[in-house]
Amino acid sequence: MRNTAAVILAAGQGTRMKSTKHKVLHEIAAKPMLFHLMDTVHLLGCEQQVLIIGSGREQVEEAVGTTEYKAKFAVQEEQLGTGHAVMMACNALEGCSGDVIILFGDTPFIPLEVMQKMLAAKNIEGEQPGIVVLGFDAENPGRYGRLVLAEDDSLERIVEYKDANDAERAITLCNSGMMVVDGDKLFEWLDSLSNDNAAGEYYLTDLVERARADGVKTVVVKAEEHDVMGVNSRADLAVAENAFQIKRRREMMNTGVTLIDPATVYFADDTKIANDVVIEPNVYFGPGVTVHNGARIKAFSHLEGAIVGEGASIGPYARLRPGADVGEKAKIGNFVEVKKAKLGNGAKVSHLSYIGDAQVGAGANIGAGTITCNYDGFFKYQTVVGDGAFIGSNTALVAPVTIGNGAIIGAGSVISSDIDIDALGVTRAKQKQIDGFAAKFRSDKLAKKEQE
Repeated sequence: MRNTAAVILAAGQGTRMKSTKHKVLHEIAAKPMLFHLMDTVHLLGCEQQVLIIGSGREQVEEAVGTTEYKAKFAVQEEQLGTGHAVMMACNALEGCSGDVIILFGDTPFIPLEVMQKMLAAKNIEGEQPGIVVLGFDAENPGRYGRLVLAEDDSLERIVEYKDANDAERAITLCNSGMMVVDGDKLFEWLDSLSNDNAAGEYYLTDLVERARADGVKTVVVKAEEHDVMGVNSRADLAVAENAFQIKRRREMMNTGVTLIDPATVYFADDTKIANDVVIEPNVYFGPGVTVHNGARIKAFSHLEGAIVGEGASIGPYARLRPGADVGEKAKIGNFVEVKKAKLGNGAKVSHLSYIGDAQVGAGANIGAGTITCNYDGFFKYQTVVGDGAFIGSNTALVAPVTIGNGAIIGAGSVISSDIDIDALGVTRAKQKQIDGFAAKFRSDKLAKKEQE
């Protein structure tokens, strides 16, 4: 591509979101919607990306600044329309003579193939139109702008719904707002736009009329309606999330993942699942999860920032928090929480336990109700459980502490000192029995109650 640039409009206030968070930073699949779009633009190979920001721009600058996206910022101080917004990119794109693709930060799911198709249409040998507009056939056109085609199927004009006559409103080919424009002409055409309209704004759509007045051809490339889905409200956000999940579930199953009840499983954008993994109903994947071949994620489990080894079993009702690293054929059972802990191959934490800031050796068995006491109110400490160790039920391991390979911890113990290899560690008090105590206790209490 010849010096291609992308301009992404993200200056809108997003008032319909009713949120202090900038609209384009609201998340779809645990990732800001803007970043979904920027990922695609990166794959497109644009030499430059310019983000047009305005209201709440500090949030966008900070969010993008934490990533590896190489984007420039241009500020639209006043909201004077989409044409005015693109005008703000003039300095950032100084010297850009190639194609400029104009996109919207709240329209996150434009496929790479569609962007490539737009650029290809812009560079058809012998034609090379000045503008390529992205359109779509709407099932319910509503108040979308309509794309009016000429007899040769070129784009004659864009008509806003409020300005359209009955014949034009009957057109189902609608304007997405996105386009590719010749970089040599873009700012010349923008400078010639007028805001002599009821809203007092400069409309990007007026570029088509301006280009045709110069004798330059304008054309339409079509996308599917769901590809140009805009997100302007919480309801739109929910629709976008559902659309993402439906697509990702299908992709997962096509690569060999079993979803027993697909509609109840939710993935993050970066979830990585190998083939022959089985995922039971009502499982949620937050960011940063990798699951290796043959693992099984049982119902009602929640995973984020975790690695699940080959053939491992998780859940039901398990929670893997960031830093959880579960080895091959290890087992995390029901109502177990694991955080920042590495479990060796074949280790078992079968039920009702918390394992945090820990290393659990291969083949170790952690009994029900065991907790690692990793925090003293100020600092976190490590617990190390050796290979093949057995931790009895209802044990508290007070970190920092190391349990040696093959050691056994008696049930109900509070272990605050290291236990050697193959040793028994136990802290229970000696059991004693007082005969007749329970009967006397009940008799005394009943007598006292009758006196009240």
